[in-house]
Amino acid sequence: MVTLLHIDSSVLPGEASASRSVAAAFRTAWEEQHPEGTVIYRDLAADPAPHITADAWSAGYTAPSERTPEQSAAFAAREKLIEELEQADAILIGAPMHNFSVPSTLKTWLDNVLLLGRTAGESPSAQGTPTVVVASRGGSYAPGTPREGFDFVQNYLEAVLQRTLGLDLDFIVPELTMAPRNPAMSELIPQYEASRERAFEDAITKAKELAERVAA
Repeated sequence: MVTLLHIDSSVLPGEASASRSVAAAFRTAWEEQHPEGTVIYRDLAADPAPHITADAWSAGYTAPSERTPEQSAAFAAREKLIEELEQADAILIGAPMHNFSVPSTLKTWLDNVLLLGRTAGESPSAQGTPTVVVASRGGSYAPGTPREGFDFVQNYLEAVLQRTLGLDLDFIVPELTMAPRNPAMSELIPQYEASRERAFEDAITKAKELAERVAA
């Protein structure tokens, strides 16, 4: 039985969120391929992971038998999140751009699961796990655009997910999502619609390909 770890972090609900909508399409296609599989779902906007405290951080580098009661209690939440990461056969993350970077709730989740000597370091415990990130954004930050250098989502997630946690990373990027809402961007609506359609197609295609790869 295969396990998909699905994480949403958009503050917007349901179809109002591009990252949630595209991730939902991916998940549906995945579940069609693995009807008996398991999906571990975390909505970080509705149920945020706790911020790292001194006890939660230091407990990660202290033997369990030597931890204080405060360290043990604080590390319990991290342990659960880390185990979910390690148990996953594939990972799906909705990561909308908030002020040029990832939502603070997603950053907090990453702070919890990144533990040197376990999930990071010479032999990361989730190394090689295929991971798809839906990185939606209100504008366009593609090469050649005026704000090309303002994208701190993909490069940050590449550094953490791929280079540090060792995950096998891929992106789906729905862009210009503010075009239908911002009159100043109305002329970009056709490009937005094309990007949205392409993102849904990519989600379904990647979900099916990944489902077959994990099952092989």
